[in-house]
Amino acid sequence: MIVFGLLRESISFAINSLVGNKLRTFLSLLGITIGIFAIIIVFTVVDSLEQNLRKSVQSLGDDVVFVQKWPWTFGPNYPWWKYMNRPVPDYPELNQILEKCDGAQSAAFLASARITVKYKSSSIENVNINCASHQYDLVKNFEIADGRYFTEIESASGRPVAVIGDVLAKALFPNQNPIGESVKVNGAKVTVIGVFKKEGESILGGSVDTEVLVPINYARSLVDIRSEDLDPQILVRAKPGITNDDLIDELTGLMRSIRKLHPRSDDNFALNQTSLISTQFDSLFGVVGIVGWVIGGFSILVGGFGIANIMFVSVKERTNIIGIQKSLGAKNYFILSQFLFEAVFLSLIGGVIGLLIVFLLTLAIGDSIGMDVSLSRSNIILGFTISILIGVVSGFVPAYGASQLDPVEAIRSN
Repeated sequence: MIVFGLLRESISFAINSLVGNKLRTFLSLLGITIGIFAIIIVFTVVDSLEQNLRKSVQSLGDDVVFVQKWPWTFGPNYPWWKYMNRPVPDYPELNQILEKCDGAQSAAFLASARITVKYKSSSIENVNINCASHQYDLVKNFEIADGRYFTEIESASGRPVAVIGDVLAKALFPNQNPIGESVKVNGAKVTVIGVFKKEGESILGGSVDTEVLVPINYARSLVDIRSEDLDPQILVRAKPGITNDDLIDELTGLMRSIRKLHPRSDDNFALNQTSLISTQFDSLFGVVGIVGWVIGGFSILVGGFGIANIMFVSVKERTNIIGIQKSLGAKNYFILSQFLFEAVFLSLIGGVIGLLIVFLLTLAIGDSIGMDVSLSRSNIILGFTISILIGVVSGFVPAYGASQLDPVEAIRSN
């Protein structure tokens, strides 16, 4: 009961202070509001960006190893011309991996190009076409909303069939079902047999919403799948229980054997995995987080001085009341707690306003930037925690000074 009474009295004093000194309170709380807003908006944007990036990376497959010419990260002091002279992965290498790699559950060859897609009078340029071998659906994470994937016969014989993205289907076939219709891909007719389930835009690119997927054996008649411009690569998915490191070790020996490399020769291929990107993200977002603390720290410091200023003025205005309370038996800890509660309450008001502004901004900017931006529970808790700490730190000195006042001298003060 004493605690609740103390809390109620402190909140009452704080509200009276806010109402009685509107301009002073507004200017003092502005610092806390700006500080909480600055630090939480930075963390909210960074966290949202990180979540979207990691989601995009995960869509590539956590258990997939990419056999490519170029590595995703470069080692120190490695001559660029060694990378330039590397051969690109070739389709026959896929067959040897499927035959000899014990740790591989599935594998697919993939080459990508930019083409023009037409249907009657409609035409869309610069569309990404993925030319893939049959097991691509076992390696890449995607769903088909309408229609179906290629049959093994269609893939082997190179039938002119395609699976297209949801956005592409709606643009070319706004008022009809695209399944069974023929579209022209670089002037050649292909039959639409499936439509990918919409997955939204990806920060890293590569969303299936605007892609065309055709069998690699059919793509040979459209493009040169051995061209480096098409970024040919082999995607290998590990068997359950096989780690990526184990798979990479096996693929390293297998690729060196396939390409007949001398034991002392360097690898002329790259084995990439999504953890390489994730590791880079960890260091990047760690730096950004430090920058966020620095940006918000200065504003919070100013806000803390503002709260301390309010509390010093509040103590001075209520000195005689403090004297009366102490003369009636109020203990020092009661006076100290009373003013600390008031400081924390004032700081929380600034924090709540800052969090509310962040929340409204996330609603406003989420759709406009094409990325899911949300105020997470952890950032809300962080905002409240910082507000409480600032209230305690800023209010302790004035509160302690009030608790040490002599009751007789305090009652005599004007």
